[in-house]
Amino acid sequence: MSVLPVPRVEVHESADELAIVVAGALLRVLTVRQAAGDVPDVGLTGGTIADKIHREIARLGPGSGVDWTRVSFFWGDERFVAPDSDDRNAKQAREAFLDAIGVDPARVHEIPSTASADSVDAAATAYADTVRAAGSGNFDVLMLGVGPDGHVASLFPGFPQLRVDDVLAVGVTGSPKPPPERVTLTFPALNRADEVWFVVSGTDKAEAVGRALAATPPGVHEIPATGVRGRLQTIWFLDRDAASQVH
Repeated sequence: MSVLPVPRVEVHESADELAIVVAGALLRVLTVRQAAGDVPDVGLTGGTIADKIHREIARLGPGSGVDWTRVSFFWGDERFVAPDSDDRNAKQAREAFLDAIGVDPARVHEIPSTASADSVDAAATAYADTVRAAGSGNFDVLMLGVGPDGHVASLFPGFPQLRVDDVLAVGVTGSPKPPPERVTLTFPALNRADEVWFVVSGTDKAEAVGRALAATPPGVHEIPATGVRGRLQTIWFLDRDAASQVH
């Protein structure tokens, strides 16, 4: 059984600096993978820092040499709401960079909304089918946020979805963070990534980050983020505030 590399931690002075660094790192990975003949699969996340990263990709992308018609995009989780809701991670990403930078629409694989699935569980089943049909079998890069409670994607502490290991995506109801219904990839799906990048900003995340990166971290039922690791590399991209309790 192979031993996964020890996670790397990068601390940057501000959220803005963090966004520039992560956007540049993604563009470099995509360039290298495409030069090798690959069509990279990228998993996106949502939230304030993700929006900053996406806008930096839009700014830096045109001069990067990346062929945006040869990159596929997925999401680690999504809010089960209307397609035009501001709560949608996909809407955020489309507005920030996907619609402007030349990405092939056929390679943007959104998680179903309330307009295209009858229930959150049906949306999860459909998205699992999409990941199997459209994905390469693993993400080249999977970006993830971490909540103040240590949740990752929409896998929350103490929730039964943490124990699911036989499907790629599941529905979530009663989310402690609104909106209450979500679709999330499971640990087996999230761990099909060559590189996992945790992107975390803000003092409200500092305790969870510190616990996740402790010498003896808690288990996934306390801090779900500890359950995701890249097969080749795991990087924690933090701003100074988020890193304030890392020792």
